[in-house]
Amino acid sequence: MKKIYYLLLFLMLSASLHSQHYPFLEEMYDIKVEKDLTYGVNATILYFPFLGQAIPEVLKYDLYQPVNDETSYPLRPLIIYFHSGNFLPYPDNLSVVGTRQDSSAVEMCRKLARSGYVVASADYRLGWNPIAQQELERVIGLINAAYRGVQDANTCIRHFKKTVVEDGNPFRIDTSRIILFGDDTGGYISLNTGCLDRYEKLLIPKFLIFAGPQVIPMVIESLNGDLEGKHVGVMDNPDLQAIFPFPIGDTLCYSNYPDYNSDFAAAVNLAGGVGDTSWIDPGQPCVISVHAPYDQTTPYKEDWLYVNVPPAPLRVVKLQGSYLVSQLEDEFGNNICFSTPNNKTDLQYAVTDVANSRNDGLTGLFPILGDTISDGTPWVFWDTSNINHQIGLMTNPHMSREKAETYMDSILAFVLPRLFCCLSMWEVTNTQELIGKEAVNLTVFPNPSSNELFIMTDPDYIIQELSVYDLKGFLLEVHKGINNNLYYMPVQQLPPGTYTLKLQFEQGIAARQFIVQ
Repeated sequence: MKKIYYLLLFLMLSASLHSQHYPFLEEMYDIKVEKDLTYGVNATILYFPFLGQAIPEVLKYDLYQPVNDETSYPLRPLIIYFHSGNFLPYPDNLSVVGTRQDSSAVEMCRKLARSGYVVASADYRLGWNPIAQQELERVIGLINAAYRGVQDANTCIRHFKKTVVEDGNPFRIDTSRIILFGDDTGGYISLNTGCLDRYEKLLIPKFLIFAGPQVIPMVIESLNGDLEGKHVGVMDNPDLQAIFPFPIGDTLCYSNYPDYNSDFAAAVNLAGGVGDTSWIDPGQPCVISVHAPYDQTTPYKEDWLYVNVPPAPLRVVKLQGSYLVSQLEDEFGNNICFSTPNNKTDLQYAVTDVANSRNDGLTGLFPILGDTISDGTPWVFWDTSNINHQIGLMTNPHMSREKAETYMDSILAFVLPRLFCCLSMWEVTNTQELIGKEAVNLTVFPNPSSNELFIMTDPDYIIQELSVYDLKGFLLEVHKGINNNLYYMPVQQLPPGTYTLKLQFEQGIAARQFIVQ
């Protein structure tokens, strides 16, 4: 039976074939995979109902690396990937996903590594009680699970920075170019790690317990450890045991790599949300989001999160999703680098057009559509031997590997050109010869200008492509298919200031600054 995928796609796949390859923008490398590496140790409450205390858990990851890229790229950007789930262990979570071995998680990591990124598919700690009878208990459980996820993401970032400084950088990582990439529950981790940068942000009414005259935070720093997971957290207050039933002396957080920072450059969010949009501030990492507007699990804008427990879903907490996150990221200027993505292939241009037709002008948002109204994560696939196969088909009835990979290709056609801009990847990939303006006989007139520039080069230097950057290195415009040594470029759309003009020739590149009045 022929399936129609509303996203776009099959016509686009054949149109995107071309002879030139673009590192970090499309798949082009062979890869190697190392499994079950360790990035830290921290306390898990997953087995608390049976053991009566938190116990240490070794935190693992699988590493995907491109091969045969050593000469061109001595350092590579790192993506830390967090799989889907619901902070509960598979298969008891009644989901087809929940581990770093998920079919869709493995394939997404392979695609990212084949595009040139080092990819660490990382576990994170699980555990909370979604079927607790009291809503308050469910909220406490979920916010603490998310808090541990943020701690683990920060720990993983610091692990890799430690390997660079202390272990000789065995994975050839550029620590200025680290990305958190999360799917569904992993999307919550990538988003919240970027915006939840101060413990005080948790002290808002929906995450406070009002017990008579007392107001108690649902997350307590001395008990849970700090947001970065650098400092030990211990149960040392008997008065808290009525709410947090851990024995005195129980350790809930261990210290990992406290001498390193947890900074990262960008977050990619597939169908995740934030605990509260008040956590988003200017100057935080840029955010790329892919989300189905009708998602029945994580709200696209704002709604209550429910857990599906028969006979009726149980309400947990009100959350905000990708649309409202993207609004604030744009408003605060965190996503300014996405205004002109570094599209190269036909598919990338086509996906940008589709996203822009749906996203109300939000530069980092791709509203994705599945092939049924229940299909909120159409990029997910699994083996039919999966114990929860029939449950998965209830929301994704047309699941197949072919369908999932088609959606993955479209997602990466949106994500990778924007990561390229956010990470200033042209600084890494630009290995072409820089040609002096005298050899090119480059003329840019008038300069300064308020209307348009006349650009002329020697007839032997034919302009193939022209790009405009601001002084921060952000790509603002691309003029493709010029194939002439004369070109008129309008500049009245640019704010007054100084810009860099990069010209692409067959022989190499040339650059020239110009001023807009």
